[in-house]
Amino acid sequence: MKFQVRLMTVSRLLFSVTSVVCLLLLSACGSAEEPAASKIVTPPAQVAGPVADSHPRVETALVEVGSGAHELTLVGKVAYGEDRYSRISSPLQGRVLEVRVHLGDRVKAGSVLLVLDSQEIAHAYSEYVKEDSELQYATRAHALAKDLYENKALPLKDLKQAENELTKARAEFRRAKERLLSLWVPAQELEKPLDRQKITSRFEMKSPLTGTVVERNVTPGQLIGGDSGQVVFTVADLNMLQVVADVYERDLALVRTGQSANVNVEAYPGVNFPATVSSIGDVVDPTSRTIKLRAWVNNTGHRLKPEMFARFHIQVGEATPLLLILREAVLEVDGKQFVYVVEGPDRYVKQVVKVSTISPDYVRVLEGLKSGQRIVTKGAVLIKGEEVKG
Repeated sequence: MKFQVRLMTVSRLLFSVTSVVCLLLLSACGSAEEPAASKIVTPPAQVAGPVADSHPRVETALVEVGSGAHELTLVGKVAYGEDRYSRISSPLQGRVLEVRVHLGDRVKAGSVLLVLDSQEIAHAYSEYVKEDSELQYATRAHALAKDLYENKALPLKDLKQAENELTKARAEFRRAKERLLSLWVPAQELEKPLDRQKITSRFEMKSPLTGTVVERNVTPGQLIGGDSGQVVFTVADLNMLQVVADVYERDLALVRTGQSANVNVEAYPGVNFPATVSSIGDVVDPTSRTIKLRAWVNNTGHRLKPEMFARFHIQVGEATPLLLILREAVLEVDGKQFVYVVEGPDRYVKQVVKVSTISPDYVRVLEGLKSGQRIVTKGAVLIKGEEVKG
């Protein structure tokens, strides 16, 4: 009897344990069927779609027209002043007897650069003496013929013949004289009586301006002349140079003659060389769509050198209203620039724009935006990144 009671007790105990285990298993199975808790992320906006997540690091601002001072930065190079340098060629052929200047020498206008022995001068002067003699003979012959005609001792046709010979002699003499003048023989020397003229085959090449000898391509004994492209010397005034820069036609309205500017070169980082815009070209380059701009820059210290690469910074914006936005707001994909225009809370539209650099921090809007629109100024990269992931 006791054995039966114990057996029933054990059976009840096993049933209780089994029931508890079954309940636990059912509970575990039920929990596995329910979806796990997760953070649902809506796909980010496309070109005209919304961006669901809030961006605490996104900043926006209104696009406004401003007229404050800004800098227009152009790329150019240092060059000689248009009227302040001369590439000198020999006007006649000959052998160099002396070279009187060296590279870097300072010369004045009229200073002798070299002495040349030219047979052209000798031949031209010989022709000049001959024509002078012919003129003197024709003058006397005409005077005699006129006197005889007035005394009825010479027919009219002979007087006309003497007049024709005189006219021809005058023309030939003038041609011979002009030939000597073209060879740089001094005019005052030719005005002297023939027996007092001192004209030889020696020719002195003189500097046409005051400046520095920056190029020399001649040595004593060398034959030169006859080729207009053969540059013997280049003399330049290095105290005043020009900067030649390219300005895009879209920025042409921002520049004018007389504007102040600064020039920077790589040789002197952080040093500004004051300049003044002197001229703006009238022709647009069909390839680059740019116009040549020139500005004078004082170079009394001779630190700037022609052909140096230069950056040209012009103060613009005081008189012309500009639509400016932060450079950081502009992104680029596949060669196209765009910004994000705010259409509502957490809603941005990608807008293609055309901009031009105006300063290190700002760009000038040329196309795509208008005053009063709100755009993303900071954090545009975050929005772009979500579009890529979406």
